Amino acid sequence: MTDDERAIRELVDTWLSVSRRADLPTVLSLMTDDVVFMAPGREPFGREEFAAAFAGLKSLRIDVRSDIRELQVLDDWAWLRNHLEVSITPPGADAPMRRSGYTLTILRKTNGRWRIARDANLLTTETAPVPP
Repeated sequence: MTDDERAIRELVDTWLSVSRRADLPTVLSLMTDDVVFMAPGREPFGREEFAAAFAGLKSLRIDVRSDIRELQVLDDWAWLRNHLEVSITPPGADAPMRRSGYTLTILRKTNGRWRIARDANLLTTETAPVPP
């Protein structure tokens, strides 16, 4: 594994860790100023919309499992395909909401640090199996 691949994997681990703690300043430091996020059913959005939505996560318990399936580095650009399993539990809830699926993330190395530049989130809500 190259130093760049290791640094990108550490970025993903850091992102997940600080997201669990709702540490917005650290999350923002992991993305470029011109970051674009894409999610099903909505228009692409940037850093400001991300920050506003992220602020609402403080009262939630979030657990995330990540499995990077592909990672390629091309000079100062990289991309990764990641499978995520997310469990979100609001205060007082009996059961968590579960989402899972893939993300496709493009990263750019700026000032010697890898940062997220584009992220396509394809997670969908998991549903309980219907009894026979």
